Amino acid sequence: MFTEKQTEMLAFFDHNKEAILHEWRNSFLFTEAEPYKEKIRVYAEALFNVILTMHRMNDQELLAVLEKLAIEISGERVIADINIGDFVYNVNLGRTVLWSYFSKSRIPWSEIHESMNRINFCFDKFLFFAVSHYTEEKNKIIEEKTIFIDSTHQDRLTLLGQMTSSFIHEFRNPLTSVQGFIQLLKADYPNMRYLDIISSELDQLNFRISQFLLLSKKELIGKEKEYFKLNKLISDVLNFLYPSILDGKVKITMDLSNDFTLHGYADEIRQVFINIIFNAIDVLNHHVNENPTIEIVSFLENNQKVSINISNNGPIIPSELQQTIFEPFFTTKKLGTGLGLFVCKEIIEKHKGSLSCDSKPEKTTFSLTLPLATVSK
Repeated sequence: MFTEKQTEMLAFFDHNKEAILHEWRNSFLFTEAEPYKEKIRVYAEALFNVILTMHRMNDQELLAVLEKLAIEISGERVIADINIGDFVYNVNLGRTVLWSYFSKSRIPWSEIHESMNRINFCFDKFLFFAVSHYTEEKNKIIEEKTIFIDSTHQDRLTLLGQMTSSFIHEFRNPLTSVQGFIQLLKADYPNMRYLDIISSELDQLNFRISQFLLLSKKELIGKEKEYFKLNKLISDVLNFLYPSILDGKVKITMDLSNDFTLHGYADEIRQVFINIIFNAIDVLNHHVNENPTIEIVSFLENNQKVSINISNNGPIIPSELQQTIFEPFFTTKKLGTGLGLFVCKEIIEKHKGSLSCDSKPEKTTFSLTLPLATVSK
């Protein structure tokens, strides 16, 4: 309960209400974009009235009134999209003005100390409710925008997948014919120059086409999973990339565990290894390195999955990019599509595995995990 002197102090504030509000309002900080200038002045009076009547309420009633007012005001702050710092500053101006009037009341400090604490309680709780609600509403807006952006992005990917699926199937038909005629020419003219180069380039083109095709979530008709050996697949990939490895003078070191059996789409897993290893070769070719090296290590993990680490001693990937590099259409290459690592992650996750990147000054490592086949064949 308030003492007689404390009630007298509130009566003093009530008597000087217009002067206090005038001084408070004239000190307000407004931006040019502020749409609720007049309402803010009304809300200042509303908060002041709460303080003048706080002695008639218990804590629960007082908090309820402060919270209701704070939510109403903070909601408009969200709509106005004004820096919440300006709002906090303007509210605290009212506290400053009230404190300046304490000395004018001529009421002994010992008599009004508890009242001052009570007034501070009102301001602090009001600001807490307002800023908390403002933050919650802002977070909801950000979350809604993020969901919308993600949805739009997924729609674009789905549309792109549908377009590329139909386009690539049509594109592959003449490509298959060209590859067939190359094989016929090799048989008829085994010494003809450049046929191997043409065949290799067509293989690379077919691989790039497959990357776009994998943007479609639909599986190819008639395509079935198969059992395959991991070490043999890695060996085939290195043979396929041998010209690039030789041209870049890259050293390949391997420490492969048992030849584990996997179950899935071997051609897709093969593309993952080609993509990651080829990217490593490309990085090493574009940076000065006396001993460019790619290290491939595999080991068993928990007797249920195999881990494969593909490392290179090229330049470090900045920490902020180590997750971004797996996003679609993100690339640091001038002519890159930004689909390579995105497709790799899609393939590995489709096979119930994981793909991550860890980059340090001494080496960059792409780590893959894949489940072992439950039944080997």
